[in-house]
Amino acid sequence: VDLLHQARGFRWISLLALQRSYHGRTNSDKEAVCRLPSWANIPDTVPMPRPMTKDNARALYGALATHGPAPKTELTYTDPFTLLVAVVLSAQATDVGVNKATAKLFPVASTPEAIYVLGEKKLGEYIRTIGLWRNKAKNVIALCRILIDDFDSVVPQDRETLETLPGVGRKTANVVCNEAFGQPTIAVDTHIFRVSNRTRLAPGKTPLAVENMLERRTPDVYKKDAHHWLILHGRYVCKARTPECWRCPITQWCLYTDKTPEGGHPKKTATKRKAARKKTKKTAKKSTTRKRPVKAAPR
Repeated sequence: VDLLHQARGFRWISLLALQRSYHGRTNSDKEAVCRLPSWANIPDTVPMPRPMTKDNARALYGALATHGPAPKTELTYTDPFTLLVAVVLSAQATDVGVNKATAKLFPVASTPEAIYVLGEKKLGEYIRTIGLWRNKAKNVIALCRILIDDFDSVVPQDRETLETLPGVGRKTANVVCNEAFGQPTIAVDTHIFRVSNRTRLAPGKTPLAVENMLERRTPDVYKKDAHHWLILHGRYVCKARTPECWRCPITQWCLYTDKTPEGGHPKKTATKRKAARKKTKKTAKKSTTRKRPVKAAPR
């Protein structure tokens, strides 16, 4: 089993969270359902790698806490409502891109009533630089209408109610509960999914499985900030393509076997790659060349 996972290089870990089917899903499924490419399918009969011990997990969190004692979200917001809008817009987009859009939007409209008055078309002009902006504009307007009609323009503080809002899935609800209301929830995005599987802190085949294991294995004292520590670690250190293991503060507890040395892994020389490509082209050319018929000698 270990050889199987190592042979595939854990490439499926990041792709599992990236190959998402966003359209045609219910709100709760948009962020929980993932689609694997054909080459990365892991059979259900293959068990996940064994997680690290609880003592090592506690030591790992302790190192992250020492390295970043006061982690915060990188999204710009002023209150729970602006945070909710920013997180909805951040689906399949970067925090930097969302901040650029909301820097123009929030000075003009930062309440459910003000954004609802803008309408989809006007709101779209502010967020058109963000991916899937048309669908997100529709969801934000519908979200504002529900908040005005059913919640007196106040953002609900429980995850189940938040998930009933348009465009809000489990991950978004967890982020809002954690950041805006200080609840010890752990939202699993592509970075946390990758870090949890790569380090074996909480291996799992789906974001929900990883979230459930993180909640069981994270000490209570670290639960409030666990989301921020793991997402920032995955974004800036434990990167998808080339993890920077040589400067990782938790490398001594991490169970990832193919750790990146300083300077990166040695790459194949360009000469060998070119020679292999030329050989392939010659073989293909010979197989497609048509031979001229040989004329019979005159008798």
